[in-house]
Amino acid sequence: MFQLPFPVRDANASGASEEPLGNLPDWNLDDLYVGQDAPELSRDLETLERDCASFAADYEGKLNTLDAAGLLTCIQRQEKINQIAGRIMSYAGLRYYQKTTDAERAKFMSDCQEKITNFTTPLVFFTLELNRLEDDHLAGLLVQNVNLARYKPVFDNIRAMKPYQLSDELEKFLHDLGVVGDAWERMFDETIAGLEFDIDGEPLNIEATLNFMTDPDRAKRETAARELANVFSNNIKTFARVHNTQAKEKEIMDRWRGMPTAQTGRHLSNQVEPEVVEALRNAVVAAYPKLSHRYYDLKRKWLGLETMQVWDRNAPLPMDDPRIVGWEEAEKTVMDAYNAFDPRMGEIAKPFFKDGWIDAGVKPGKAPGAFAHPTVTNVHPYVMLNYLGKPRDVMTLAHELGHGVHQVLAAEQGEMLSSTPLTLAETASVFGEMLTFRKMLDGAKDQAQRKVMLAGKVEDMINTVVRQIAFYDFECKLHEARRGGELTPEDINALWMSVQAESLGPAFEFMDGYETFWAYIPHFVHSPFYVYAYAFGDGLVNALYSVYADGAEGFEDKYFDMLKAGGSKHHKELLAPFGLDASDPKFWDKGLSMISGFIDELEAMEE
Repeated sequence: MFQLPFPVRDANASGASEEPLGNLPDWNLDDLYVGQDAPELSRDLETLERDCASFAADYEGKLNTLDAAGLLTCIQRQEKINQIAGRIMSYAGLRYYQKTTDAERAKFMSDCQEKITNFTTPLVFFTLELNRLEDDHLAGLLVQNVNLARYKPVFDNIRAMKPYQLSDELEKFLHDLGVVGDAWERMFDETIAGLEFDIDGEPLNIEATLNFMTDPDRAKRETAARELANVFSNNIKTFARVHNTQAKEKEIMDRWRGMPTAQTGRHLSNQVEPEVVEALRNAVVAAYPKLSHRYYDLKRKWLGLETMQVWDRNAPLPMDDPRIVGWEEAEKTVMDAYNAFDPRMGEIAKPFFKDGWIDAGVKPGKAPGAFAHPTVTNVHPYVMLNYLGKPRDVMTLAHELGHGVHQVLAAEQGEMLSSTPLTLAETASVFGEMLTFRKMLDGAKDQAQRKVMLAGKVEDMINTVVRQIAFYDFECKLHEARRGGELTPEDINALWMSVQAESLGPAFEFMDGYETFWAYIPHFVHSPFYVYAYAFGDGLVNALYSVYADGAEGFEDKYFDMLKAGGSKHHKELLAPFGLDASDPKFWDKGLSMISGFIDELEAMEE
């Protein structure tokens, strides 16, 4: 089922600018379908219904009778089904996210989702029967057929759910019920997109209002923060209802499946061991004092403040150049960085700019933030931005384009093996950011500009690592508390505030109303516990970049091989060629030391 594959980053979104940004690109979705009434789309829906029915008729109750060639044919037929369903939902979903307030687009996506859910419900037997095969039997089939053996990672991931599998009828029921959970996600998206904020008499959407949180004028930042708090507070019962319902639905599912924690399902889908995530979380929390606490104390001094308020967290530095970066310059900056690393990366990135694979402008009703969606392996990815010329918007472009490059390279693995777990999905995006940042840093014209750039990168890394781990802790507390009963908005507010002071440090005070700022974070609704993947990816890339910076021989080829692998390899296998191991607790300290090293440099500039 279509979901926002890379949920909205905790980016400081952009708003209107007086300076022209140039010609911002729009999506051309024709490579999927030329319209919702396209005969090809109708044909694909008919094909999907027919293929699902024949698949069930041919294989249900018979998986244990298949030889190696028969099982290969079976999984290849399911891969084709996934491709058709993915193409339809990619089109419906991307079109919807361009204008979430359009009732016709919302209906079209919902109708497609319901049809595909109905068509695919009879296929639930496949994973259930696969998990009933004896280990020795399946292993024997894989040995007999090298083409079938390619799919071993798929089988391993499916069979990881074996201990939590329910009866066939219950699994079909839960699959059918999925559209209800999707409806709550849509309600959240449409509520967020429809919010209106009054800034000095001008009605703005959430993207434009969040943009004021980075305005050089402190009074404007405060006005925006208080208006955000006001609107969130006025809608807090709706957001609390969404979170209560989603968390309760998850608790019921987890309880019936016998999952030991609310996080277990996410760890399984991420193909990462709980102890690795716990080591990451503990390393970041232990580093709060030397990362966020230390940096924000520096920033407090730069801003000339005794105490910072939440509207100062992403304020530009007094010495910052507030100029707007036009789209052509942003494209050149990122493409130069990608080409400098390896011309192959630039070649892969070029069509995103030339062929309508990016939707960049802020528009009424458009989903906030940014993401890259891989669609299906016989088309290409699409990138969504809300670009209005902030330097951080350039970094977001580099980030999402990194996802796109990764998705293009992994597509050769096919539908079932191309998709990476979330923890590895952030690798190419964060690496693309780092390449762009280093290229820009090398071009700094003086020490003052270098200072501004370093500070901006530290803030981004804190947002990616410290803030996301604080989000993760909030979610852990939220889901644990929901198991004890309904949570009032005040209950959720208190959980939110319990992680804020710890993560941000003593430099901050928190205005009345800030306790509601959990309400607009889409990760919590779309993909519970997604957020630690950002910290995982940042730490992994920092360690990876250190290997690159040390001049490791053949790094570029190894890097491309890693991206081409898609989801066909475990993180241990992918990192081994670089001499790295994420299961080593010291691994995370390596990544965090890069951030603290940047702060060391900033402190040295003060002497």
